[in-house]
Amino acid sequence: MLSALVTDTADWKQKYRDSLVEMESEEKRWRSIEQALRRLVGRLCAAGMGVDAQLDDELVALAAANRRNADATELEQLAASLTTAVVAVDSVSPVTATPAPPAPAAAVVAPVAPVAPPEPPTLVPTRWDAACTSTAQILVQLRAATIDELGILALLTQLTSTNSDGELAAILDQTAELIRTHAETLVRERLQAAAVLSDVTKRLEEMAGYLTESNHETRSRFADTASVNDTVMSQVRELAAEASSATELRVLQSTVNARLETVTRQVLDFRAREEDRLLEFTGRVERMRARIADLEREAADLHSRLDREKHGARLDPLTRLANRKSFDERFAQEIERRAQSDLPVTMLLWDLDNFKLINDSYGHRAGDRVLQSVATCFMSGLRAEDFVARIGGEEFVVLLTGLPYERALRIAEELRLGVEALRFHFRGTPVRVTVSCGLTELRSSDAAGAAFDRADAALYRAKHGGKNLCIAA
Repeated sequence: MLSALVTDTADWKQKYRDSLVEMESEEKRWRSIEQALRRLVGRLCAAGMGVDAQLDDELVALAAANRRNADATELEQLAASLTTAVVAVDSVSPVTATPAPPAPAAAVVAPVAPVAPPEPPTLVPTRWDAACTSTAQILVQLRAATIDELGILALLTQLTSTNSDGELAAILDQTAELIRTHAETLVRERLQAAAVLSDVTKRLEEMAGYLTESNHETRSRFADTASVNDTVMSQVRELAAEASSATELRVLQSTVNARLETVTRQVLDFRAREEDRLLEFTGRVERMRARIADLEREAADLHSRLDREKHGARLDPLTRLANRKSFDERFAQEIERRAQSDLPVTMLLWDLDNFKLINDSYGHRAGDRVLQSVATCFMSGLRAEDFVARIGGEEFVVLLTGLPYERALRIAEELRLGVEALRFHFRGTPVRVTVSCGLTELRSSDAAGAAFDRADAALYRAKHGGKNLCIAA
């Protein structure tokens, strides 16, 4: 049992080392995102120069702080000061459309043909296009890491209607706060993993010390036994020699008694030492048995907690379905298995129709209820061996394994009709919810990207063909 525990503890030690490596990799990825965000801030500062003298001073200060990698507290203070300056500039010279030419004087008005009304002004000035695009890319990366997905979706929505420096700066502030919070979470998790690894190392050292002591005691006992045996044999040999040369019975008797007393004393001393060793060994074994029981309980607790954390890290917190990371892992497995066998696999890519309208009209809480209900509908309509995940805001994916393509098509239609049959009422108004689906069967020569692109293209045709459709690719 001891060797099995040592092996199991060593396995846990390796698992936590792997976790540390994974968290260090994740931290490097977030550090690269932070660097990209700092470059974006620098470019925004350069793009905003020349609008107002006070604003230029604020931008220069922000750019300098950004170059020296200022901490979050200083950047927040500069952002607040910059926001005040931007609001002041916007109140004096707001961004407006180019004014129309003045109408001719009344004295020279002539009949003219009716003209079409002018196009509305673009909300986002051209000079912000690159900045908005870069900000959107950062938010998409944050969304892929399942960090406050609803908050990120709200920022992406705000980004599409940004029409001032102040609004863009506010979005960047919130984005930076998301990155900072996630970085702190990664550091905290890494420290926790390091603490657990240190504790496991300490326990292993205790086990190694116990084994070393036991080995030392075994060698000491063996040496003591050999010493007693040598002493007894020496006394026996000397007694035999003296007995053979003795000429009187009284002398022989005295010699034998002396030798026997010496042997008896050696044996009694050895027995006393053995009893002491036995008591010490018994106590050590009892202490180690209790320690092993504690380690087994702690190992079971760690195992259970790690399973819960691993399971939770692969679940979407809103719908309790698998998340994008879990889907990527499962999809890679199915691609590999499909390349090696004839077992059919069909991917169903889903998107809720008009979901943004539901969010805008009834609020995000209503949108959350819709997502949860659709997730429940999908789970109830699939087999235990099927896989379903939420991979984006209103996007879901299903993997059907071992079914003919025609049967997969029927299941897709059943799921679509099941969602259509859901009944929602928000603020006393019935709301119709439907989904569109693009599906494709995995091919033995498929790469993951090729199969996903086919399903995505089919979903695009379903969305632009009237929605509430299942289209096969």
